[in-house]
Parts: sequence; C-alpha cells; structure tokens
Amino acid sequence: MAELTIVLIVSIVIVFVVLLLAVLTTSKAYTIKHTVDPDPIENNPYMKNSEEKNGK
Repeated sequence: MAELTIVLIVSIVIVFVVLLLAVLTTSKAYTIKHTVDPDPIENNPYMKNSEEKNGK
C-alpha cells in the first residue's frame, strides 16, 4: 500500500510540473511581439510588370 501511495504522489507532482511548464511557456509566447512579413507579391517588381502586360 505504501508503494502505491508513493507512485500516486510522484505522478501528481509530475502532472503539476508539466502543467506549470505549459502555462509558463504559453504565457511567454504571448509576450513576444510577432511581426508579419510584407506580401512578396506587392514588393516584387517582376509581378507588377506581368500584371501590367496582362491588363490587371
């Protein structure tokens, strides 16, 4: 019976540690400011030339 109690306590501690790490990782991810790259089609001179030729 004592072994079962030890295994249960260790399992619960592991679950709480994993939960804590997941919460910390998620909260840190939300603090990072993500940027979006500009649209490559708008900045591509070759695409602008092909659109002019196609009449767009």
